[in-house]
Amino acid sequence: MLHFLRRLFKGLGSDASWQPLHRSAAELRAYEQWKQREDFRPWLDAYFKAYHYCKAGLPPCHGGPRVQRLDSCGQHGALLFYDPALGPTNFQHLFDLLRDRMLPLGYHLAASDVRTRQLPTCTETIAKHFLKPSPADCPDTGRCQQRFGTVTIDLISLNGRPGFIRVACNHIEDRMFCEAYSFDQLMDALFIQPQPAPH
Repeated sequence: MLHFLRRLFKGLGSDASWQPLHRSAAELRAYEQWKQREDFRPWLDAYFKAYHYCKAGLPPCHGGPRVQRLDSCGQHGALLFYDPALGPTNFQHLFDLLRDRMLPLGYHLAASDVRTRQLPTCTETIAKHFLKPSPADCPDTGRCQQRFGTVTIDLISLNGRPGFIRVACNHIEDRMFCEAYSFDQLMDALFIQPQPAPH
C-alpha cells in the first residue's frame, strides 16, 4: 500500500486520459434519497473523530474508520480510508456529499472527472472533484479571497474496490490573495453538522 501511495502522489504520467464523471439517473436518485434520510450523519461524525485521533497521534477508535493526514509540498489534506461497514455505494455517496458541502463555502465545481488505468499490479480508478473559490474580495485587505485555496476531492479505487477518499487543498501563494484558511477549518466546515430537525 505504501508503494502505491508513493506512486500516486508522485503524479506519474500515464496514457490513460481523464473523462467527464457522469452519474446515472438511478445513482442520482439513490444519492438524493440517501441525503434526505440523512444516512451520512454517523459517517461524517466517525471520520471527523478519526481525523482528530490521527492529528493527536492516537490509534483509531476500535471499530471506526481510519484517517491519515497529508501535509507536504504546500498541499494539506487527509485520506479517509474505506470502511467495509459503510459499503461501496455509501462511500461513493460520501465522496459526492463532500463536493456538495463545499459549494455553500464559496466554491464552485470546476470539473468532475474520472480516469482508469492499468498499473503493473492492479487497475486504478480515480474519480475527482476539483473545486475553486468563487471570485470575491477580502473586506479587510482588498485582496482576492482564496478561502481554503483550490480543493480536490478524490475517490481512489483498486480493482473496482474503493480504497480511500482524499480531501486536499492547495493554498495560492501570491500577494494578490489573502492568506488561506487552515485545513483544520476546512475539516470543521465539511464534517461538523447542525443538529437534526426533530421529527
